[in-house]
Amino acid sequence: MKYRYKTIGTCSQQIDFEVDDDGIVHNVQYFGGCNGNQQGISSLVEGMSAEVVVGRLKGIRCGMKPTSCPDQLAVALEKVLAKRSQQ
Repeated sequence: MKYRYKTIGTCSQQIDFEVDDDGIVHNVQYFGGCNGNQQGISSLVEGMSAEVVVGRLKGIRCGMKPTSCPDQLAVALEKVLAKRSQQ
């Protein structure tokens, strides 16, 4: 299923991504922010389980900011996982 998440507190404004029925992350695309870093994150998480991505990225900070682009992906995936567990 495709998802769109509006980021909070980062240079990127939005993250589009897919999570398949098995909980695997695909096609992560950031809008805004540092292009090279966004491509790197997207490439690294491709094919990983959403739970693993959350575990690895949650809490990463960018400088003095309380969040980062990787952390915002973790936040978005947590929301997806929580919604799926309620179904």
